[in-house]
Amino acid sequence: MDEKRCILIGVPVQEGTSRLGCDMGPSAYRAAGLGGALTSLGLVVEDRGNIAPPPGEAVAHPNPSVTNLSDFARWTSALSEAAYRAGGEGLPIFLGGDHSLSAGTISGMSRRAAEAGRELHVLWLDAHPDLHNLETTTSGNLHGVPMAYALGLKGFGPYLPPPVAPVKPHNVCMIGLRSVDPAERRTIREAGITVHDMRAIDEFGIGILLKAFLERVAAAGGWLHVSLDVDFLDPGIAPGVGTTVPGGATFREAHLAMEMLHDSGLVRSLDLVELNPFLDERGRTAILMTDLAASLMGRSVLDRPTRSF
Repeated sequence: MDEKRCILIGVPVQEGTSRLGCDMGPSAYRAAGLGGALTSLGLVVEDRGNIAPPPGEAVAHPNPSVTNLSDFARWTSALSEAAYRAGGEGLPIFLGGDHSLSAGTISGMSRRAAEAGRELHVLWLDAHPDLHNLETTTSGNLHGVPMAYALGLKGFGPYLPPPVAPVKPHNVCMIGLRSVDPAERRTIREAGITVHDMRAIDEFGIGILLKAFLERVAAAGGWLHVSLDVDFLDPGIAPGVGTTVPGGATFREAHLAMEMLHDSGLVRSLDLVELNPFLDERGRTAILMTDLAASLMGRSVLDRPTRSF
């Protein structure tokens, strides 16, 4: 894997949510200058354009609330293969698109890690744990299930094949949670996932919490996949998302996390998800997410341009 090679893969998926607009996310990241920001850091950037799932027939589920199940299955299959391929060539950055895409990106990267004799670890930066399955979801929106699928939990067969190399629950750390359903709470307790909600960040600071997880990943010789949801951030600084939850991470907390991730040298892949340009304000959320991705890839505060809005 060429650590200096970033592979941009657009994922214009919006079928996982009931609100339209996430399909414009990849274009917004490109318009915000993500490719140029990474190139300025001395990285080789390859933009592979947008991925598209293969055609398929509609599928119904006994849970009547579940929608777009066939689309979810097709996107997951296509993304798993794309992540597996790109993960062996460089550092893939998936430009979403709603969070349902992570079912494919994480499962594909976990398969790649397993073939290299490593275990994939996942840093989940999100207001929600996305730990529902097809049976427990009440909204039916499948951006609420990707982590459950990537862990190989029950409730997806026979509609989706199980991941080739399920991620182990103790290899997952969720930071920033502040909207968790009862079924997801049970799954977190039973599976043993590390969770740091916003209260933990308030009490201890994001730095000490993230540092402990990164030390675990390093000690295990693991690979790290980062899944960054716009709603990890406070909606006051990142309004361009359909699932706003007050009380999210601040600008400084988010950049500190990205800088620490870069310093760790552990990151092998990145999701940028849930950007909805239709709900944004003059591109401010797309620009912030682009800046965060650049921080993760090595841009320091002295390299960051000043912008006037």
